[in-house]
Amino acid sequence: MAGQSDNGVDVEVLVIGAGVVGIYALYRALDAGFSARTLEAGDGVGGVWYWNRYPSARFDSESYTYAYIFSKELFDEWRWKEEFATQPEIESYLNFVVDRFDLREHISTGEKVASAVYDEAGRAWVVTTEKGTVVRARWVISATGGLSVPHYPEIEGLEDFRGRAYHTGAWPHTPVDFADKRVAIIGNGPSGAQLLPAIVDTVAAVDLYQRTPTWTTPLNNAPISDERQAWLSEHFDEVVKILTTSPSGFLHEPAGKFSTADSPEQRQEFYEKIWRSPGFAKLTSNYYDITTNREVNLEFCEFLAGKIRSIVKDPVTAQRLIPTDHLFGAKRPPFVANYYESFNEPNASLISLRETPIVRVDATGIETTERHREYDVIVYATGFDFGTGALTRMGVRGRDGLDLSTDWEDGPSDFAGFSAHRLPNFFFPGGPHGAGGGNYPRYSQDQVDWITDTLVYAREHGFDVFEPTEAQQDAWMTMIETLAPQSIFSAEHSHYYGANVQGKVRKFLLNPGGRGKLHEILGEMTSTEDYTGAFTQSAPVA
Repeated sequence: MAGQSDNGVDVEVLVIGAGVVGIYALYRALDAGFSARTLEAGDGVGGVWYWNRYPSARFDSESYTYAYIFSKELFDEWRWKEEFATQPEIESYLNFVVDRFDLREHISTGEKVASAVYDEAGRAWVVTTEKGTVVRARWVISATGGLSVPHYPEIEGLEDFRGRAYHTGAWPHTPVDFADKRVAIIGNGPSGAQLLPAIVDTVAAVDLYQRTPTWTTPLNNAPISDERQAWLSEHFDEVVKILTTSPSGFLHEPAGKFSTADSPEQRQEFYEKIWRSPGFAKLTSNYYDITTNREVNLEFCEFLAGKIRSIVKDPVTAQRLIPTDHLFGAKRPPFVANYYESFNEPNASLISLRETPIVRVDATGIETTERHREYDVIVYATGFDFGTGALTRMGVRGRDGLDLSTDWEDGPSDFAGFSAHRLPNFFFPGGPHGAGGGNYPRYSQDQVDWITDTLVYAREHGFDVFEPTEAQQDAWMTMIETLAPQSIFSAEHSHYYGANVQGKVRKFLLNPGGRGKLHEILGEMTSTEDYTGAFTQSAPVA
């Protein structure tokens, strides 16, 4: 970059990552009057929506609730086609936003960060990319997110396969030809469940390898009508208020009642309504006690099991698709279309890895304990190194010798899910312990807004270093550890505990206190001396 400014840095705010959160962080920093730049590893903007371009990749939050809500003009200028948009439309939208607010000139693509080292004497971060670009910045906002490092299964022989192999989180930009191919999909989470129905009518044969079944339910997508669009625009202020204050960050109407208000027959009728509801409404519009009353959750699970048995014609396959190790919502439930129906096609099969584990991948296919199957294409729909993956691979070294790659080996320690003791002036919105489940961009917007306000406060009061104290971090982590067992997402074999990555220590990676606890703690901090106490060093007076 160009020569350093008078305060010894190339740029005041450096954003790492040009995904949904990073774009917003860059916009807020520039709008607040800071000099700011973004380094993005990909050759285009979009983050997860740049890399995840497999067939039928789409939102499972309503498009207009996942999108930016900081500008009514933007809200009205972009017209979403569907309640749940597909990847091409999402990527187009994010590029539209970048150009609409003149952000592109501040974004350097193809610049993957190799190291970020804090210079204590200079009170600045020195960030180096794999291309050799070096940037000195006063503040760093690492918006790398929790879903940015694809995880490949720990299976012998992955490199031996001579056919085509892809990960849903690193999909090629050129279309993949599935026509008349023999395909294996390893993984039945959201990406695997979306991909199967998208290709089943094209391929010669497709086998979905399932380790653990999940409660997959219909997305119930629909086009956005002119009437719906007009209502959203007319009620924009009301929409924003709900999205910025509700625990889930959705517009879904709550049930307004506990399960005990209904008879068993009425509950079955209610479950039918929930089955037909869109996306996450199956959680947010369900009975108030669906996440706290084990008996009512079990009853809902039995209702869902009945749906699976009624859709899937082969009873053995149907039974294999019914979870037995977790309640509804304990793992992130996929919301897709025609997933169960796909197994009725004669060219689709379900392979249970509980019954017949994979032994190895070889040159021509996959060998399980049952037999060998040959494939032309293998798709790894095995998710990500959630929460910490990108941060611990970025060469982050903070104050007093902190090395994030080793310091977080036993699980991350942080404050408010976006900052940490001994990481002065370094923020990571969307990182571990940031979200509590629900609509991720709404949580991340809260974090970016607080970070930006903090940078403005530092500028106005002559501070140039912010770092949460050890006591503040310890109090936050005590809350995480105390409330984690009560969280709906408390299945320790889920990716929310890092359980999908072999050898990763199982620690809860969400905020079990939810959005309310985040707002409460940040509000308490900014209203007391604890806030000014986190600014540990002031800029020298000229």
